[in-house]
Amino acid sequence: MTQLAQQHYDVIIIGAGMVGATLACALTQAPQAAANILLIEATALTATQVTQPGFDARSTVLSASTVDYLKQLGLWSAMQANAAAITTIQVSDQGHFGGVNMDASASGVAALGYVVENQHIGTALNHALLHNPHLELAAPALVKAVTPHVNGMTVQVEMGGQLQQVTAALVVLAEGGRSGLLSQLGIYVRKQSYEQSAVIANLAMADAHQGRAYERFTAKGPLALLPLLPFAGKQRMALVWTHSSDDIDNVLALPDADFIHRLQQDCGQRAGPIVGAGKRVAYPLALQVAEEQIRPGLVLLGNVAHTLHPVAGQGFNLALRDAMALAANVRSSLRTGVSAGSYPRLQAWWQVVQSDQLRTITFSDVMTRMFSNSSVSMSLLRKLGLVSLELLPPLKQQFSQQALGYQSPRVRL
Repeated sequence: MTQLAQQHYDVIIIGAGMVGATLACALTQAPQAAANILLIEATALTATQVTQPGFDARSTVLSASTVDYLKQLGLWSAMQANAAAITTIQVSDQGHFGGVNMDASASGVAALGYVVENQHIGTALNHALLHNPHLELAAPALVKAVTPHVNGMTVQVEMGGQLQQVTAALVVLAEGGRSGLLSQLGIYVRKQSYEQSAVIANLAMADAHQGRAYERFTAKGPLALLPLLPFAGKQRMALVWTHSSDDIDNVLALPDADFIHRLQQDCGQRAGPIVGAGKRVAYPLALQVAEEQIRPGLVLLGNVAHTLHPVAGQGFNLALRDAMALAANVRSSLRTGVSAGSYPRLQAWWQVVQSDQLRTITFSDVMTRMFSNSSVSMSLLRKLGLVSLELLPPLKQQFSQQALGYQSPRVRL
């Protein structure tokens, strides 16, 4: 039987997806506080074949501020070779002239962000975890229960068919939006379905994207084309195409030629002809926010805390800002001899991230609802909104800063 190395940990992280893994790297980065960190993941970790559910066929937009953090953690060099830079974002509304153009040079950055396929992110993170001498890994292992303890939390772990029980000053729940531990802990999640699903696919394009990303708003919902690196000599872009939930099965069942034809009608010719489409997968879309993100000895991070519509690519970038602020908070606590799960210290973290969460969630939700409505009044508001962004530099700058992820205070470890 594989035994855990400790009976008590300063921090136990549940979930080694993008958020949990980056938090683990941040907590163990040198110079580090004297801490023992345990990371528990349900699937085996390998650096060659990523099997965690979070590292699926999707791609993730990494904002400029997220890339800054990944550089600070020493993770960016392993991802950069597979990252396509976004130098321009073109925002348009189907059926209306004009739009908004955001350019990296105008914002004073090399790129507005980068698009990386999740498999490549997973490979880089798993490699970092597996070669981290300051981190204990339990994978594969299942967390069966998390219960309050006088000095934090008690965690019941199943490894190799055997149950073990350990305690932690702080448990960080980062196992995704479908965590079964929430109901066990009695944490309520507010969920507002958009009654939409996103079709995800990689596209072959006739023309090179030249670093341009396209955000297109249609009566059905938002559509995004994101630059990817070429593969096997083909120019590629990642697709996020929103449809009503009632129509999603029909869209997935379309023959390739019909699928491409309908897609080309919605996205127009800005990115040029679409010449091929890869495997299509659909994901239901909803706004989910946990009513409690902190308790004594407990923090929720990532999709288990808040799940956003992918319209503006804000979800992981917000979660990473939360994680980096938490890492700074925990490291500061441990340096001063305070428990990592101290409720006053976790409240201090919540005060840091709360306004960023509210602003980002509202930004994403308002854009989704405003640009997924075909009424005449909302159509006019959309048109006026895009015109305002283009004509009023301060408003456009604020919009750009949100996309870059520089709206919130920067933290250092």
